[in-house]
Amino acid sequence: MIDFLSYPVSYLVLGAVAIFLKPKFANTIGMLSIISSMLCLLIVSDSQILNYKIMSFNNVFYQISDLSFLFCIVFLIIGLFGKIFSFYRENSNEKGYVLLYIASALGVVLSGDFLTLYVFWEIMAITSTFVIWSTRNQLSLNSGNRYIILHLIGGLILLIGLIGLYGQTYDLTIREISLNTWYSWFILIGLLLNAGAPPFSQWIPDAYPEGSYSSSVFLSAYTTKTSVYVLIVTFAGNTILIYIGIYMILYGIVYALLENDIRRILSYSIVNQVGFMIVGIGIGTELAINGTSAHAFSHIIYKGLLLMSAGSVLYVTGKRKCTDVGGLYKTMPITAACGIIGAFAISAFPFTSGFISKSMIVESSYIEGLEIIWYFLLIGSAGVFLHAGIKFPWFVFFHRDKKLKATDPPIFMIIPMVSLSFICIIVGIFPNLLYALLPYSVDYVPYTGNHIVSQLHLLLFSGLAFFMALKYLERTLTITLDIDYLYRRNYALLRLMLSRIVSYFLSLREIFRYTKIDKKLYLIEHTLLNQSSISIMLSIITVVIILVFLLNV
Repeated sequence: MIDFLSYPVSYLVLGAVAIFLKPKFANTIGMLSIISSMLCLLIVSDSQILNYKIMSFNNVFYQISDLSFLFCIVFLIIGLFGKIFSFYRENSNEKGYVLLYIASALGVVLSGDFLTLYVFWEIMAITSTFVIWSTRNQLSLNSGNRYIILHLIGGLILLIGLIGLYGQTYDLTIREISLNTWYSWFILIGLLLNAGAPPFSQWIPDAYPEGSYSSSVFLSAYTTKTSVYVLIVTFAGNTILIYIGIYMILYGIVYALLENDIRRILSYSIVNQVGFMIVGIGIGTELAINGTSAHAFSHIIYKGLLLMSAGSVLYVTGKRKCTDVGGLYKTMPITAACGIIGAFAISAFPFTSGFISKSMIVESSYIEGLEIIWYFLLIGSAGVFLHAGIKFPWFVFFHRDKKLKATDPPIFMIIPMVSLSFICIIVGIFPNLLYALLPYSVDYVPYTGNHIVSQLHLLLFSGLAFFMALKYLERTLTITLDIDYLYRRNYALLRLMLSRIVSYFLSLREIFRYTKIDKKLYLIEHTLLNQSSISIMLSIITVVIILVFLLNV
């Protein structure tokens, strides 16, 4: 029997139902639900293990560890401040979907078996899609469609891997998995897709900026970080993750520098920052895992702050492109100050939260003798300062004044920005507040003379490079091509391929309909020996083999 009163997810689900029934009280219900869930996590649910049984499967519905507690508490912190920030958002359905989204993320992190995890994993994909759609315009509808299709494909891949895992081991307990079986690769690919790993990193900047001014705060916090959590507990120490993470770091930098849309810049930055976490998971030492966990915590806070700053600009001015804004520090000083603090934190500036978390990952690579990886991480750190530490605040708040009529947003949007800014600074000054929550004991000292001086050198050099290249970084109204070019515009490429296959068979049918039997045999032979026909046949055979394989797993 499950004791739902000791299960933090319950309060969020009940709150969502209450919002759908009583939308006028959505703000109050949302706040009470998150506070109740947080109190449950802190007081009632300590060391709880709840089991349930489906047919012959004994499953661990809920268990908590130091690592899952860290992720849950930061999920609820950003959820609380995000709810305050969204007070002026009039769409009550979105507020209900957000609670379900948070609940599903907590459900993933608190799962003790893969069956429970998978159920919440799919709920998370569906609810986050509804959050995107809640903006109610054509852009959000299209991006939400692409988002849900990709995530359902990723969920299918994950499910295939889990079926293989159970078929071989008869055990769905969440545990470390070695990459020496076919199903482990399926599980890894399914998890990495949610983390924004290549080749589908673009779903993050495609979907997140299309949320409302407030919902992007929630979208940035949960999907990718739940994937980071599951990767920590299942695939820590696998070297391939290091190289995937390095790719994500560099990918995020390049595309963010090319981007003109404010929230797309910050979304590419999510890919970049998750890349640092993936590298830490791949290194797999206690210091690296501590660094990954700490950086996930820090990232959720300062990324939420940055998106609140960007959301405030969107809320007040209605503008979302760098070319449309500028000089807002004069009319939105509080928003600008909070945005700058968030920019410093993501850039790992000393005495901010990013400094005491990211440095653990970089240090672990050096200790393990991964010198090339260490150099790439330093390059990545410099690149972060270029696109998020300087580009975002410079073009939005300090560049050419567009003379926009603007002012700081209302008080319930200022309160969460100031609060998150305070957290970024307090955690940066007193790192042991965060280190005490990490899964392993910490003897790492972030504030050494060499570390502070070298980081300041890196940041100052990056800043100099930015202003020297400023005329080349001026953004224009351009479109940046990515791999999603292959399936955007209503999946034109897939429809073209399918239409050609269908037309090919229709043409064969027309030929055979009016041909004598002896000539039919000749046409069959000629068709089979035709090069283009062979490629189509091989494609069909491959699809059939995959279907047979899936049906017999």
